[in-house]
Amino acid sequence: MELIGSLLLLLSIMLIIGVLATKFSSRLGLPSLILFLLGGMLLNKVMYFENVQLTQFIGTLALIIILFEGGTQTKWSKIRPIIVPATSLATIGVLITTLITGVLAMYILDFSLLEGLLLGAIIGSTDAAAVFSVLGNKNFNKRLTATLEAESGSNDPMAVFLTIMLIEMIKVPETSIWSAVGGFFLQMGLGLALGLVLGKITVMVINNIKLDTSGLYPVLAMGTAICTYAITDYLGGSGLLAVYVMAVFVGNSDLTYRYSILRFNEGFAWMMQIVMFTLLGLLVFPSQLPEVIWQGILIAIILMFVARPVAVFISMMFMKYNLKQKLFISWAGLKGAVPIVLATYPIVAGVESSNLIFNTVFFVVLISALIQGSTLTWLADKLKLTGEEDNGNASIELINLGTTDSEIMKITMPKQSPTIGMSLINLKLPNDTLIIGITRNKKLLTPTGSSVIEKGDTLYVLCDKEKRKGAKRALLGDNEKMEKAT
Repeated sequence: MELIGSLLLLLSIMLIIGVLATKFSSRLGLPSLILFLLGGMLLNKVMYFENVQLTQFIGTLALIIILFEGGTQTKWSKIRPIIVPATSLATIGVLITTLITGVLAMYILDFSLLEGLLLGAIIGSTDAAAVFSVLGNKNFNKRLTATLEAESGSNDPMAVFLTIMLIEMIKVPETSIWSAVGGFFLQMGLGLALGLVLGKITVMVINNIKLDTSGLYPVLAMGTAICTYAITDYLGGSGLLAVYVMAVFVGNSDLTYRYSILRFNEGFAWMMQIVMFTLLGLLVFPSQLPEVIWQGILIAIILMFVARPVAVFISMMFMKYNLKQKLFISWAGLKGAVPIVLATYPIVAGVESSNLIFNTVFFVVLISALIQGSTLTWLADKLKLTGEEDNGNASIELINLGTTDSEIMKITMPKQSPTIGMSLINLKLPNDTLIIGITRNKKLLTPTGSSVIEKGDTLYVLCDKEKRKGAKRALLGDNEKMEKAT
């Protein structure tokens, strides 16, 4: 019982410190992952932890949850126009970053070519959580933000594939590179296909199943995300890609209990980030870091000022992005969860240089988050990539009313809506549908028949579940489809 109590105390301390750390990180303009990692390193002083397999399992589970949460928040209407450049960055960009960093790391760390490339693959992907925790609520160029969002969410599978392939080539030198390339296309194809299929099944199940309490729907959604990874991985596909594709499909569908699911995902993803980064910090022994200080600094500099910019400019060579946008995308290649989780793979596989790789990756992630993370917002301001706030997109949140057949929809009115300027009494809403509240300029207004709808208003609409589509159509007109992008 003493062990159980100690573990529970440790977990509570991790969560409390992690939540408080997010407050300080936002004020400092740094990704919260830095404070989580440092917290884990401090705990290392009072407890000994070296269970790499458990950390890898929790890290993979955390990545599934984080990708699912990020995917459900991704607006398809925004990423569809930039899907080609984002895909190029997530594949060609990661490959180029791996090659440049890996070749130079071979000389810096006295590695073999395969070991150098393995290090390059591990630190080749950009972390979405780190990027957007720094960007905060500032309104950046929409196309640019969408590109970073799509790249960050979809480049992890490429890094995972390269890491596993290089570990296999190190352990089994006879491994054919052509079979590995064929395996890549198989993994990506299965991941994409199964993500779409299982996403459609998930939406169908959530919208049609009748559970006794609304609190079970977020658990059901999260369970399907984990199941998507497990099924895809078992069949030889990219589980992380499948989860992200499935999450984007679910998040852009007309989903009952959307509000409950999204809020649950957000809180759960934060909890998993705290636990994951703290555990990863526990694996690091501060006394070993001085051995890779100058190597880590040099590799981080190469990654930030050479490998990432070259990868961005080559992979986006024929894309319609100006110089300022490419520079910002180059600098926004922050490292975070995935590199450190991937750094545990060589340890589990028994690669000879695994400890040196792990410590170097940890050092590179810290430097990237500290330097790039603290200057990203400043750079965006200098490049004039910020703009005025725009309320042009409709967002709809569904609030379940217990076990009844009614729900409350929260609809933010876009400027394109045909109902802008109309009074409530003139709206043609379905029977038994009421607008029970309006928020405007952060103030709650009591609606009356003479109340006029303005751009950016948020309407709270009470209706039966089967009438929600008719209510949205009445308020949004042809723009009713826009809610699927939120």
